[in-house]
Formats: sequence, structure tokens, C-alpha cells
Amino acid sequence: MGALKIYSKKSFGIISIFSLLISSLVNTGLYFGINWLSVNFSKDAGNEIAGKGISWAVNNIEMISDHFYVWVVPGITGAFLLCAWILWFILRGSMGKALAAVHDQKNGISSKGKPKKDFVDQRIEQDRKRRLFLHSLSILQRDGRLLDFFDEDLSLYDDEQIGAAVRSIQEDCKKTIKKYIDAKPVLESEEGEMVKIEPGFDIDAIKLVGNVSGEPPFEGVLKHRGWQAGKKEIPKLSDILDASIIMPAEVEIQ
Repeated sequence: MGALKIYSKKSFGIISIFSLLISSLVNTGLYFGINWLSVNFSKDAGNEIAGKGISWAVNNIEMISDHFYVWVVPGITGAFLLCAWILWFILRGSMGKALAAVHDQKNGISSKGKPKKDFVDQRIEQDRKRRLFLHSLSILQRDGRLLDFFDEDLSLYDDEQIGAAVRSIQEDCKKTIKKYIDAKPVLESEEGEMVKIEPGFDIDAIKLVGNVSGEPPFEGVLKHRGWQAGKKEIPKLSDILDASIIMPAEVEIQ
């Protein structure tokens, strides 16, 4: 976790600096203490009663003083740093557990309402898409009576009657599609002509069929020019709350 990393870096630096300061104070105190002992023991070195003990102490103090910066300072500093880093590992472990517990608790709280919220959002999105699809059909029904034509039993009519009805429906639906979509062909070439597909073509706009192998450019026969929207206008949704109603029934009151 990011919070644990930040805490680890800051705490490591603070503990290390604090231990260095403490070890510096201890080293300084030892340095002056050793010098004081060396001077006082040297004064009492002529005392016959404690001469041997004082002589031994003076020799050891002088040895420590001579190797103070080689042995004493690194040893004390290293000992303080080692203790400080052990303390840092302990604090890091306990803090990591605490942060993990808080993180799990937050996730648990947030996940309680999440599935329900996701389910509601998903239902709303599905209803919206369904309403937009049915609304598109309602526009074609309103302007071109398209659903009425699909629902009609054409076996009752002869070819001339069907042709006249189809012409009228086709013109009305074409006007509606032109108004809102203004569909344009993806490729301007005529169907049946040879076309060349260059490298980097849009795989969403051009579908390759047949014996497709190797890398572009490709050459082939245009089977369908495709369609793409020239406009992206969405007709205003009706005020009907029930999305399943494509077009309401009309009743003329006498």
C-alpha cells in the first residue's frame, strides 16, 4: 500500500537520524570521560597501595583512547543503528497490520452497497439502450409506417399494389433516415469493382472475406459498400414512460 511505503520511508529516516544523534552524544561523553580518567589515574599512579590496579587501568584507558575512533565510535554507532533498525522493523510490521485492517474494513464497507448499486446502474443502462432502440423503430413507424408494412399479409395483394405501397414506405423511411443519420457509403466504389485495401485500414469499417492471408495491401471485389453515419443526431425521446410502447394506439372519439 502507498501509505505503508510512505510511513516506512519517513519512520526509517527519523529513527536512523535519532539513533545517530544519541550515539554521537554517547561517544562524546565517553571521549571526555576517558580523558578525565586518564588524567586522574596518571596523578595517582605513584600511590603504592593501589599502584598495580591504577597502572592496569591507565594502560587500558590509554589503549581505548588510542583506538577510540577505530573501535569505540564505530562499535557504539553500529550498536545504536542496529537497535534502531530492529525497532523500525517491529514498528513497520505492526503499522502494516493496522493499515491492512483499516483497508479491509473500508473495502468491506464500500463493497456492501456496491453490488446493489452496480445492479441498479446496469438495469438503468439496459433500459436506456432498449428504449433508444425501440425509439428508433418508433420514428420509422411514425414517419414511414414501417411496422405496419411488416405486419401486413402481402399474399392478399397483387404485385402492382405491393410495389406502390413499398415505394411510398421507402420514400418516407428514406427521408427519416436522411434527416437523422444521413447514411454515407464506407467505400465510394461501385459494387462489383476491384478495390485495393491499403495497410492500416480500419478493421471496423472494412470486413475482409474469402481467402484472406498475408499482410496488406489486398485486392478484391467490392461485395457491399457498407454504411456509416453522416450525422449523429438522436431524435428526442417521447414522453412515454413505458419503453416497450413503440407507438401508442390512436382512438378517434366521435
